Amino acid sequence: MPKSPPNSILSQLNPQQREAAECIDGPVLIFAGAGSGKTRALTYRIAHMIRECGVPPERILAVTFTNKAASEMKERIRSLVGSQARGIWAGTFHSICARMLRADGEVIGIPSNFVIFDSAEQQSLVKEALAVLDVDPKQFPPPEVHTRISRAKNELMSASDFRRTKKGSFEDVAAQAYRIYQDKLRQNNALDFDDLLMRAVDLLAEHHEVLEKYQERLHYVLVDEYQDINHAQYRFVRLLSAKHGNICVVGDDDQSIYGWRGANVGIILAFESDYPDCKVVKLEQNYRSSGKIIECAAEVIGNNPDRAQKRLWTENHPGDNVVIYEAINEAEEAEWVAASIHNQVDKRLAKPGDFAILYRTNAMSRNFEEALIARGVPYRVVGGLRFYERAEIRNAVAYMRVLHNPADGVSLRRIVNKPTRGIGDTTLRAVERLAYGDGSDSIPLYEALGRVREIEELKPRAQDAVAAFHLMMEELRAKAERVPLSELAHAVIEDTGYAV
Repeated sequence: MPKSPPNSILSQLNPQQREAAECIDGPVLIFAGAGSGKTRALTYRIAHMIRECGVPPERILAVTFTNKAASEMKERIRSLVGSQARGIWAGTFHSICARMLRADGEVIGIPSNFVIFDSAEQQSLVKEALAVLDVDPKQFPPPEVHTRISRAKNELMSASDFRRTKKGSFEDVAAQAYRIYQDKLRQNNALDFDDLLMRAVDLLAEHHEVLEKYQERLHYVLVDEYQDINHAQYRFVRLLSAKHGNICVVGDDDQSIYGWRGANVGIILAFESDYPDCKVVKLEQNYRSSGKIIECAAEVIGNNPDRAQKRLWTENHPGDNVVIYEAINEAEEAEWVAASIHNQVDKRLAKPGDFAILYRTNAMSRNFEEALIARGVPYRVVGGLRFYERAEIRNAVAYMRVLHNPADGVSLRRIVNKPTRGIGDTTLRAVERLAYGDGSDSIPLYEALGRVREIEELKPRAQDAVAAFHLMMEELRAKAERVPLSELAHAVIEDTGYAV
């Protein structure tokens, strides 16, 4: 496409950002260093495509790694092009894949009303799978088994594929658990996050008419944080962009930190091999940090022999030297940090709110908190449980999920006795035996609740409790057919006893 006119909206960008924004057609690799104005360049690039190049917004797919990044990008584009921004497909890999699967997943056996299990629900199913295998959870910790299953899915390996490549006893157990885990997901009409990508790739790879539909719709594919994608995400992007070849990826191999969860930094480094005719643009001017910090970071990362050549620079003030303190243990580290803060606050050189302490895991906060308390330095811990992670919120959402999808046994187990209604573990196990039996002729757990009178081993009192719960849920399901979602949520809170 032609260069933008002098009065273009791109006139607000620096030369490298503008070059990145003007490269519209064909494969483009943008190396965006930390603090280099990457988001600004991307949003102006999309706005330029729509306003000055005549690209219909519905032809553009912008994939980000977080919902927050997607929302921020859409908001910035909206400020530049107005209501046209609504037509852009912008979201995370997971949200884009879920959208495709809900629209077309039935051709690969995925009902449009599938639910997405979160991390806690996935862990619950892994524990159930290991219980079926009757293995020691201390020897085969559920989180580690789940991580191995997730890694296999990121490599687009089915349970049978994984079992054929297993090595060692842990891999053997993980392979068996993978198969049972998938069976349980199907019983619950659920997908996990990795399934969204894996099954979307299956959908596009196995059904040419579906692939063609999305290739015709999405002529331009833009992927942010490309240094952190895994094999499944790579295949997804390659399939979508294969017809038109208009793929723009943005990332920085120096900032790749998610190898532990399947990210492959080699993918961004191989982009020029994948697309020999690609255009490479480097955003190297840093707007965020002081000169000393940039210099220090460059010296450290420069020791990595397996990286794309680039060097950050800045016009910012040099600032103070970077200080490194080597402590002998975590307690001494925390004491030194607290003492340093207290010293500057005591001399009125700074206020407590001028400081931030970053730590890698939540468990590390204790030493810092104790050291700050001992010095009398006021502080607050940022974070804690997110709204949707609070138990009462998870319970309320679980009720809504069962109303939407009665096959969701994980959510059903969570709420069947919350608030307490006399349905204990013994009663639930009896209902599960009716539901699952020997596994050859199982029925959904929700259906088994409705047939509780058939369970002779249960006392009338327990049967009454289960029957009352099932009746309440049936009444709420009927209500769900005729009232708005907000009214249904209110009814759930009232009818289940949560409002008491």
